[in-house]
Amino acid sequence: MRTASLRRTCAALAAVTSLALAATACGGTTKEDVRNEGGAAASAGKADPNAATKKGLTVGFLPKQVNNPYFTSADKGGEKAVKELGSSFKEVGPTSATDTAGQVSYVNTLTQQQVDAMAVSAQDPGALCTALKQAMKNDIKVVTYDSDTKPDCRNAFVSQASAEDLGRTEVQLLAEQIGYKGEIAILSAAQTATNQNTWIEFMKDELQDPKYKDMKLVKVAYGNDDAQQSFQQTQGLLQEYPNLKGIISPTTVGIKAAAQYLSGSKYKGKVKLTGLGTPNDMRKYVKNGTVEAFELWDPSKLGELAARTAIALASGQITGQEGETFTAGAMGEYTIGEDGVINLGKPTVFNAENIDQFDF
Repeated sequence: MRTASLRRTCAALAAVTSLALAATACGGTTKEDVRNEGGAAASAGKADPNAATKKGLTVGFLPKQVNNPYFTSADKGGEKAVKELGSSFKEVGPTSATDTAGQVSYVNTLTQQQVDAMAVSAQDPGALCTALKQAMKNDIKVVTYDSDTKPDCRNAFVSQASAEDLGRTEVQLLAEQIGYKGEIAILSAAQTATNQNTWIEFMKDELQDPKYKDMKLVKVAYGNDDAQQSFQQTQGLLQEYPNLKGIISPTTVGIKAAAQYLSGSKYKGKVKLTGLGTPNDMRKYVKNGTVEAFELWDPSKLGELAARTAIALASGQITGQEGETFTAGAMGEYTIGEDGVINLGKPTVFNAENIDQFDF
């Protein structure tokens, strides 16, 4: 099966990446007493699902970029949940989505401030490992959300949805719009972004299906989650590939910038655009015919689940082990999967018929 083949390939790549980064990112900091058998880091002791939810905790949120509307929405969801559970919320982070050194510095700051838990959207899969492991050694619970680090560098990862679902459905959406025929491109965020790269691998795997035999991926471009760079990359793609039929942009900044360019160009309505965007960013482009359909999860719910996971960890209700369950308030019950991954749920497709039902 193609999926099985992809997973074997990804496992091999992960092994190579792990070796390459070991000396610089994670070397010398691994503690066996903060590992569990499932691969995700966990504190010593067993989970007590009946433990009371602790109050008066401090939970720090560290997004990739603090001035990014997507993360603003996610972190507001986290803040609301933290306060509802009787604890304190703080947000810190870099203003650039590529400032990995800045993220490391903020992890260290949160550790020095002795927060009880932190939720981090990692810019790079390995660069934060040393700092995050130091946080865990100080009994700080670490949750990643939106973009993961390595499993042994955090307690749990709150994923937007299944990476496979997200990668494959974006190809499916675009294929329907271009009639399963023509050249396509991908406009990603940073070249090192863990989530983007994982989704793109599943996109490439999906394209191996015979039904896409008349579609060709000609380029993966990177806009670094910067509006101007993403706008310019879109322009560059269309200059380089004048027969381009569609673009997938699995980043909210990228898809908005691409839509802005297309809406004011001769390609409006001719070059199809889909990917991951917020309804508020994309509404006018859907209504003016630039974009037919795109998808996303509710980022505020992602932030809320990250916060509730962090507090469940700090309260001892879960440790990050596969198979553990916990109740995330009105969001319902969640089960921790392999490597400490918790999936928020299926993505939602937005189009002209339903986009006005959403406000985020």
